[in-house]
Amino acid sequence: MKKILALTFIITSVLHAQKKPAELIEVAHFGENQPIGVAVDYATSHLFVSFPHNEPFLFALVDVVKGQRRPYPDAEWNKYVPGDLDNHFYNVQDLYADGRGSLWVLDSKPAASASVFGKDATNEKEEGKFKLVKISLKTNKVERIYKFEGLPKDKSGLNDVRIDTDKNLAYLSDPALKAIVVLDLKTDKVRIVLEGDVSTTADKGYVLNIGGTDMIDNEGRPFSSNVNGIALTKDNQWFYYKPINKDKLYRIATKDLADKKLKPAELSAKVEAVADTGATHGLEVDAKGNVYFGHSQSQSIKYVSPDRKIYTLVTDSRIVWPDSFGIGNDGFLYFSAAQLNRTPKYNKGKNKVNYPFRVYKVKTP
Repeated sequence: MKKILALTFIITSVLHAQKKPAELIEVAHFGENQPIGVAVDYATSHLFVSFPHNEPFLFALVDVVKGQRRPYPDAEWNKYVPGDLDNHFYNVQDLYADGRGSLWVLDSKPAASASVFGKDATNEKEEGKFKLVKISLKTNKVERIYKFEGLPKDKSGLNDVRIDTDKNLAYLSDPALKAIVVLDLKTDKVRIVLEGDVSTTADKGYVLNIGGTDMIDNEGRPFSSNVNGIALTKDNQWFYYKPINKDKLYRIATKDLADKKLKPAELSAKVEAVADTGATHGLEVDAKGNVYFGHSQSQSIKYVSPDRKIYTLVTDSRIVWPDSFGIGNDGFLYFSAAQLNRTPKYNKGKNKVNYPFRVYKVKTP
């Protein structure tokens, strides 16, 4: 009887431990500088964070050491010099550490007509400015810059990037083109796939409501984004993606994305609907195949397990517009809280941001 009671106690203790909610831990804070992109070098759990070129502007890209930020790869690259885009960052949008010793930096400033934030009079007549920068994490030096040959830069709005090191390809979401952009890392040429597909297009009339407030800008336009968040499995076999303003999460095998022979309809037929997640921000996949996403409506981080069930990892009032994710070998998921819905643009000119902006981490299952 004592053995049975002891076994029952152990089993009950394990179940209770599994149900214990994860703890949200602040990693760093950044004053009024809004963190967007997050990447973590898996080998070292070294954290990198990017910032759009909004005032007050300090750095475009930093590495974070003991909560302190340092311009990365150096101070010179972080100087804002619009006339010298080959040697300086312009508007860093997303980051990806490929697990092979490189950090990839998407420097993206869409043209006015291609921005998810609507018309911007300051760049109304300008083409979009795009480059992908490959940085060695061993030497902290820029190794190559890609310019996206064949991309319609007056219409594109490159948003997120993932690198398939096995196929030497980059996959990027493009909300403006409602498409996935496939960049050949040997030739610097692009292919635009799944353009206007149901899986890359936001649902009409889908208005985000966060905290009881519809996300509508000062000109009466609801926020809406086509394909935005993307993720790549650690074995480079599956590519996950979805629009923000759509409930379904999709995936496609990377062998199909890489197949130049597939016609648009044939490629579309390869797409799988994975789960109904609701509106999401950011995506990331761990080594177990769990797909993490931010869910602003419930102020939580959730994940879809390999058996396609949805679980909540953590819920916390500080989770506001979790924008970008990275996972380190320490077992933590790192993410930025961009608070986009609290900015003056979506609150009739009133700033409701809770400063300082922060990056958090939470232990994965």
